[in-house]
Amino acid sequence: MSIEKKILSREAVVGIIGCGYVGLPLALEFAKKGFRVVAFDLDAPRVDQINRGISYIPDVPTPELSECVKKGTLVATTDFSRLATADTVSICVPTPLRKTKDPDISYIVSALDNLVANRNPNGQLIILESTTYPGTTREVMLPALEAEGAFKVGKDFFLAFSPERVDPGNPVFNIVNTPKVVGGITPECTRLASLLYGSIVDRVMPVTSTESAEMVKLLENTFRSVNIGLVNELALMSHNLNLNIWEIIEAAATKPFGFMPFYPGPGLGGHCIPIDPHYLSWKARQTGFEARFIELAGVVNGSMPHHVVNRVAYGLNEQTKCLKNAKILVVGVAYKKDVNDLRESPALDVMALLEKSGAVLSYSDPYFPTLKWGAETLSSVDISKPEALKKFDCAVVITNHTKVDYKTLLGAVPLIVDTRNVFKGTSHPSIVSL
Repeated sequence: MSIEKKILSREAVVGIIGCGYVGLPLALEFAKKGFRVVAFDLDAPRVDQINRGISYIPDVPTPELSECVKKGTLVATTDFSRLATADTVSICVPTPLRKTKDPDISYIVSALDNLVANRNPNGQLIILESTTYPGTTREVMLPALEAEGAFKVGKDFFLAFSPERVDPGNPVFNIVNTPKVVGGITPECTRLASLLYGSIVDRVMPVTSTESAEMVKLLENTFRSVNIGLVNELALMSHNLNLNIWEIIEAAATKPFGFMPFYPGPGLGGHCIPIDPHYLSWKARQTGFEARFIELAGVVNGSMPHHVVNRVAYGLNEQTKCLKNAKILVVGVAYKKDVNDLRESPALDVMALLEKSGAVLSYSDPYFPTLKWGAETLSSVDISKPEALKKFDCAVVITNHTKVDYKTLLGAVPLIVDTRNVFKGTSHPSIVSL
């Protein structure tokens, strides 16, 4: 039976490599739609948790995962030899940066090695979802999969790129109602990948090549990075002009055309926005092009943790206190609100700078009961109990989790540095804004 017929009849075995914030929700959606799903991951405890039907990702409800596991439509494994049983394989692995800010595609290469070693003899549809620079699918994956002419793309296997568009914690947009961009090496690759994803999402947007699809993702996140960099710079400027940047953005956002609000903060975090623009600027440099907007936005956004620490020092100084030996409570360490993800979190940069200045650190975050910090393991402070706050000289709000009652800080802590405008409309002498 052809791959097309297997997809249409829901008889295709869907392989997902990587069971993180992208891979596990994707695996669940395919399983819910009636496909048999095999999820691959190197992390044995994570695989065991999936096979027990327990979710570790907020966007994946445990009851839904458990139901699919019990029905046998979703299974996880560390045995990559089982890739040979998959009719389609979606690669959802991390693509971090090296210390030099160059792309690190080693996880993609590892997944590729496993695919080459465990081919399905009947052919496979292979789709890369991991964010990467334009050309990765064609220049890195295709030569390895064609194996010096032994296999032919569009005939013996099919290869495409479809950028993940996951927004952890978003209550409105999910895999199903977020359009899926697809670009294949050949038109038939694009068609089959579109057919596969069209079985689980409301809309598929085909593009003419894998390079175009790869560029789409980088454009989306570079757009956000540059605009956040702009508003962060305006926040710094407004501070010098003694203006309220939050009020200014709110007023500008009333314009019904030609404006989209972005908001300042303590820095960029997560697996996309702080990283993806560097993939694009790195690729641009290979062609002799200097991506000046992207680089400048990175400089501005990277400076924000330093600005936060300066605001802490200023607030303490106004109270005739010193940053050195001050007891500081960092409120929120996740990279964004309502997620249990620390990747690239600006809170970690702020904490490192505070510690370097001699501050004594504590933190509070409902999503992280404990936090590994150097040789120590810190425990989250319960800020719902005012008596637990009395010892602190300052609280710094970094992540604006919905279920945190920030007003308990008022009166209990003499200084509050608010980087997220959680105290909007509140006039209190202890509050210092970004």
